[in-house]
Amino acid sequence: MRFEGTATYVASDELKTAVNAAIRLERPLLIKGEPGTGKTLLAQEIADVIGAPLLAWHIKSTTRAQQGLYEYDAVARLRDSQLGDARVSDIRNYIRRGRLWEAFAAPQRPVLLIDEIDKADIEFPNDLLLELDRMEFHVYETGETVKAAQRPIVVITSNNEKELPDAFLRRCFFHYIRFPDSETMRAIVAAHYPGIKPRLLGDALAAFFAMRETPGLKKKPSTSELLDWLKLLLSDDVAAETLREQDPRKLIPPLYGALLKNEQDVHLFERLAFLDRRERNR
Repeated sequence: MRFEGTATYVASDELKTAVNAAIRLERPLLIKGEPGTGKTLLAQEIADVIGAPLLAWHIKSTTRAQQGLYEYDAVARLRDSQLGDARVSDIRNYIRRGRLWEAFAAPQRPVLLIDEIDKADIEFPNDLLLELDRMEFHVYETGETVKAAQRPIVVITSNNEKELPDAFLRRCFFHYIRFPDSETMRAIVAAHYPGIKPRLLGDALAAFFAMRETPGLKKKPSTSELLDWLKLLLSDDVAAETLREQDPRKLIPPLYGALLKNEQDVHLFERLAFLDRRERNR
């Protein structure tokens, strides 16, 4: 089956092409883009479209590549041996499968999400090169080799916090999700809030994109934050006229906490409101 987006996930033609190309090539799909542009959600949407299970491995700064394969709990085995537990005779009882092992052993071809790979140590991607390329790995404690019955569809996301090694990049099909333009954003909002009034949507998008273009903004609001903001506007029945308020004391949009996420940006808008007010009083 081909990925063509879903009713709730508006995918550009370039993104759909990238997903289908990665599936055909049986290469990991490396997705980059601003936070909140739907990188993580993409894996779930692909799984839903093709009817496959989703296995998610969310990476942290302390995550090691070995954890994706398996972990041997030597401490638990030692404790059980002291307690006379019969399980100690079989070392397999103390080996915990990681997400890659689960994906390799899955009876149905799964979608494997390796989320925010750039959070881990710089050597993390290189430590997975062989396993992702050959779709197999060796379990030293038992002497067995685990091979994938069928290659999982691998989706890897990155927020560009650090550069990924060239050897790793060569093995991936790459796509950068550009931030949606106004027309695409309208389609995204319509997919989530089909009954939204055109006037409210137009004024909300104008305020949203104006905020993103404000010079000096530390964190630009994302697509997911826009959807949260619109949900609040709709639930509070905020009128479109409120978003076009010209009062310099009200230059910050209502319920701005859904869009502005740090005090520096709030202070920036307060400063702009002060300057605007002073300019008007001259």
